[in-house]
Amino acid sequence: MAYRKISNDAKRAAVRLYERGLLNLVNILDCCGFSRRSWFRVLKLWRETGDVINHPTGIPREEMEFSLICMRSFIRLLLMNYN
Repeated sequence: MAYRKISNDAKRAAVRLYERGLLNLVNILDCCGFSRRSWFRVLKLWRETGDVINHPTGIPREEMEFSLICMRSFIRLLLMNYN
């Protein structure tokens, strides 16, 4: 199946219909145009996060704090050598 953008609203509606038992998996895949793989990825996200899209978190907090400490130290060294 070719790449095709499926709206978040369609994903949410399909998940709700599936979880309430109003449509079975075969009908959802057929009607909505999901691939089986895409469907289970969306369903997994829904069950883990409560949303159908992945929200990247960026840099993990520990790495960000470490980077800030390193940056401050680097700036301090530059200023000491500049004067």
